Amino acid sequence: MPDTRDLVRAASLTFLVAVGATVNVRVRIRATTHGVSWTEVAIVVGVAVAPLPWMILATGLGMIIARVLRGLKPLKIVFGIAKEMSLAAVAGSVLTLAGWAWPLTGSLNRAVWTLVLAYLIVVVLDEALTLPVIALATRTPARHLFWENLDLRTASAAARLLVTVSTLLILHSNPSFLIVVPPLVLSLHLTYSSRIHSRFERDAWQRLARTTDALNVVDLDKVLTTAVTQAAALFSADEVEIALREGERTVRGAAGTRTYDGPAEPNSAVGGSTIEVRLEGHDRAVDVGTLRLRFRGPVRFSEREQYILRTFASALCTSMRNAQAYAELARVADEHAYAATHDPLTGLANRRRLLEQGRAQLDTRHADGVTALMLIDLNHFKEVNDTLGHSAGDQVLIQVAERLRGAAQDGDLVARLGGDEFAVLLRGLPAPAVAAHRAEALLAALREPLDLEGMRISVEASGGIAVAPTDGGVAELLRRADVAMYQAKRAGQRISTYAATRDTADLGRLALGGELPRAVADHEFTVNFQPIVDLATGEVTSAEALARWHHPVHGMIDPLRFLEAVERSGLLPAFAEAILDQALIAADSWRAAGFDLAVAVNVSPRSLLDPRFPGAVLARLRAHDLPPDRLVLELTETLTLSQLDVVDRVLTRLRDEGIRLALDDFGTGYSSLSLLSRIPVHELKIDRSFVSVMDTSAEAAAVIRSTLDLGRSLGLTVVAEGVESEPQRRALWEAGCVSGQGHLFGRPVPAGTLLSALHRGFDGRPGTLAPPLHDAGAVLRLPPGRRQGGRGRTERLPHLPA
Repeated sequence: MPDTRDLVRAASLTFLVAVGATVNVRVRIRATTHGVSWTEVAIVVGVAVAPLPWMILATGLGMIIARVLRGLKPLKIVFGIAKEMSLAAVAGSVLTLAGWAWPLTGSLNRAVWTLVLAYLIVVVLDEALTLPVIALATRTPARHLFWENLDLRTASAAARLLVTVSTLLILHSNPSFLIVVPPLVLSLHLTYSSRIHSRFERDAWQRLARTTDALNVVDLDKVLTTAVTQAAALFSADEVEIALREGERTVRGAAGTRTYDGPAEPNSAVGGSTIEVRLEGHDRAVDVGTLRLRFRGPVRFSEREQYILRTFASALCTSMRNAQAYAELARVADEHAYAATHDPLTGLANRRRLLEQGRAQLDTRHADGVTALMLIDLNHFKEVNDTLGHSAGDQVLIQVAERLRGAAQDGDLVARLGGDEFAVLLRGLPAPAVAAHRAEALLAALREPLDLEGMRISVEASGGIAVAPTDGGVAELLRRADVAMYQAKRAGQRISTYAATRDTADLGRLALGGELPRAVADHEFTVNFQPIVDLATGEVTSAEALARWHHPVHGMIDPLRFLEAVERSGLLPAFAEAILDQALIAADSWRAAGFDLAVAVNVSPRSLLDPRFPGAVLARLRAHDLPPDRLVLELTETLTLSQLDVVDRVLTRLRDEGIRLALDDFGTGYSSLSLLSRIPVHELKIDRSFVSVMDTSAEAAAVIRSTLDLGRSLGLTVVAEGVESEPQRRALWEAGCVSGQGHLFGRPVPAGTLLSALHRGFDGRPGTLAPPLHDAGAVLRLPPGRRQGGRGRTERLPHLPA
């Protein structure tokens, strides 16, 4: 029967194992918490100084005590006891086979190497038994677990080996020195714990930074996929779920893969614990959904993990809101683009779409074959409207559109230009002569009578066809087709093909082109100015410079007749400088008179291809001592502006120097969201064609409304062109439009005439050309639902048809 010393010895060994198993560094992987302990030190020391059977039993008892005190699950208790008892048996067997005896009697050097061998075998066997079990429990690749923190694990094993050897050497030489072992073990344990936690914290913040960077995309699906896949690794979760508030959509992911995307579904394959956080901004004003982290077992987040979760949720909320805002902006832009390029009655392309497609086609005409344009005008259509009413007339136009669409080939573009006028862009023709045959087939589709509410109505039409010229743009092609159509009407023919010999207008234009050098040299080009006013107050804020040609024989010539010839000639820089000079001189004179107005000048797209253009503009500003922000350059998207890589540097320099940029004719189909994202403009100008029919056309109202919304979203000033009446002015102002120009405020006049009008003012108020929409100091009652925007305007369009 063992004596008291043996019992004390056994109890000491049991206590040593229990303490070694209790003092550990804990690491959470998914729902399982794992510890790195000092048990192998206790085991190796124990089997070195005590009989092997005693140490195996002491290891089992010590592990039972440690595991029960920690409240572990029975399965983990059994696995831990079995593993540690196996390690004790292996360590003791290695020492026995090596001839180990205690107290040490042989070579001290040999004894140390025997201890090192036994300890290394225990450590390797411990890793081999533990890593596969952790990998299976957490569904993490064992290779990943092996390489994770391998450097720290190796350093810790070396430190524990040093403690083991030092302890046994102290016991061998002088047991009283054992008092230094506990402080050494404690300091090593604290150092290792600190390094492990620092490493995990650093890795966690780095993963958070990478994850939030990956969320910076504008596609909502990519944001959600990135969030659920990256958050699973970031928080070591078995599954991540995002439940969107809008649309009741749920997205789930795990282990780098999106596993579900569809309607809200309450059930998840992952049972256990769930940590949930609302996706809301810092101000908590907007709640876009809920983020849920699911674990297969109980999990409790540390304070650091909770802070990282809140930071991630806030970043995810911001990314989702940005993606949703961008999607809405893109949707509005798409609706805007469609409404601006299609006829609302027939669904055909409209004039703007035709011009856009025509430009693109003429740019590649040599590769795609011959391009031609046919214009079709319905004869006596006015009689249908007058006799049967406009509703019947609309039905005629719809049926004509359907027949033309059916008769056209796949590559053709059928458009309605307005009223009873249609156009067909014929593309990829093998030869010019084929255009006439295709035109005959299109008109043949209209020979059969139309069925109109039980009545059979015959429709006659005249057509003109023109083949694209070797030079000149789509506007010239449209003009020639129009000439041919009226030739057909005058001659009583169904179809007429354009003939240059009968085009007197074209001959006159050529004659004007030949006089351009003399006109530039003799300063025959003058500038008139149309005021731009604040819609609310009637105060003039700027003026647009409009070029005119004062011909000594033909009198005042409209710019539409000579601008294209100027652009094709080599006189564009001299012409542009002359117009800019006159505009700046006028602005300087207004400023000297006390009216600090900006002046807007239209810029030819070809000028933007000249890298010297910004320098020339800045030189003229310095010459007239005008601040750069007093000049607004108005741009129009054309074929040249679509080559944005060429003009980016020119526009960027102009803007960086303080010159304001405006996008003219916005809403005509040439401008787009992608263009706005590249050209750094300050203003949008709504085309007059929309303003003129804003109270009768749902299409025009939609374009105006979306343009104003777009301007507000991007922080741009919006100017409405073609304001002709007070009702239009008030409706635009109530919709949120800041400025307007049109005949209501003033027609284009010379600079001196405009200055005199500014001095007179409206009703004795200098600087104004219209009465204010409300008296100074008056209290305004806003319509219900209307709220003040960032520019002091409303965000709805109450008087425009929806």
